[in-house]
Amino acid sequence: MLIHPQIDPIALQVGPLAIHWYGLTYLVAFALFFWLATRRLKHEPYASITQPAPWTRRDIEDLLFYGVLGVIVGGRIGYCLFYKPGYYLAHPLEIFAIWQGGMSFHGGMLGVIGAMVLWAYSRHRPWLQVTDLIAPCVPLGLASGRVGNFINGELWGRLADPTLPWAMVFPAAGPEPRHPSQVYQFLMEGVLLFILLWLYARKPRKMGQVSGAFLFGYGLFRFIAEYFREPDAFLGLQAMSLSRGQWLCVPMILAGIVMWVWASKRRETVS
Repeated sequence: MLIHPQIDPIALQVGPLAIHWYGLTYLVAFALFFWLATRRLKHEPYASITQPAPWTRRDIEDLLFYGVLGVIVGGRIGYCLFYKPGYYLAHPLEIFAIWQGGMSFHGGMLGVIGAMVLWAYSRHRPWLQVTDLIAPCVPLGLASGRVGNFINGELWGRLADPTLPWAMVFPAAGPEPRHPSQVYQFLMEGVLLFILLWLYARKPRKMGQVSGAFLFGYGLFRFIAEYFREPDAFLGLQAMSLSRGQWLCVPMILAGIVMWVWASKRRETVS
């Protein structure tokens, strides 16, 4: 069995200023998005789009700013609504206590979608043109976040067979060996999804197909990974022995399928 290395969550501290590894993984995620999105602008059809204006590096900077706000606001509100609605209804001011932890990917995704709608409307661009641009640029950022989860020794997996070569003991979870589910999610929702989406998006696609593929791919990989991830203690398993995360993935998977099928019947490509 492996033992979690118990890494100090603070990467650097200078006096009262502490820089946490988790914060650094967010910065890495945003940097990866910016780098990949600027590369996407060199791919077709984005390199040839001229209406209402050509895509520029400044557009990516603005998208990143909107996206960061969407992640923070949506992720926090989503966590409060999806996971602890009763608690935060009774303690509404604690919704703003982000430093105490508690962010939801699904909420963050909804926040980003809303932010992209606002940005697309303000620039007079088709919303799906925007989401098709950013979709392949997101998974590596998600992978970076899972590195932060592993460093913090949080969101550990379910009990594993001690003979499993990579079974790991997370001291905060007890002496039993567990699946390192953060690594599974890093590999599936992050690296594998990035490779598949990046290759898929390199060829001309109907507007909305890349976005639909992202919704389906992330929802599917997250659904699978949840079988190895310990459910939140205050929620446990729910209907049909599925976790809250899995139930949140079901509409995501269905929406991805519907969007992809609908987009495949359109005449327009991303341009």
